[in-house]
Amino acid sequence: MNKDLEKKTAALEESLAKQLDELKKGSEDWIKVGAAVAVGALVVYGVVKLAGRKKEKNTDKALEVLEKEGLLNDDLKERLTRQKSSALWSSLAQKLLFLGIALAKDKLYEQFFAEKAKTSEKA
Repeated sequence: MNKDLEKKTAALEESLAKQLDELKKGSEDWIKVGAAVAVGALVVYGVVKLAGRKKEKNTDKALEVLEKEGLLNDDLKERLTRQKSSALWSSLAQKLLFLGIALAKDKLYEQFFAEKAKTSEKA
């Protein structure tokens, strides 16, 4: 009976080692996908910040000129300084997010069905 328990222990340790290896392989893929999404988000954030900074400088110059000319009133100032929503960047970010999710889902399906195929072939 002692030998039987030792065999079961060895089999359990071997299966645990295999599971840990599979987990490491899977986490590498997730890290790559996460890094790609993070880099994409940083690039989009940087581009939006640069575009906003340029517009602020132009608006400040326009406000100074209008103030010197005496044409600046509260309504015009409010129109020039109002924040405008950027529909292009928000939809682009959403599309990138959904693309990343779809790629990750495809990767998971491939791994999941490949594991089932391997286990059914072994059995």
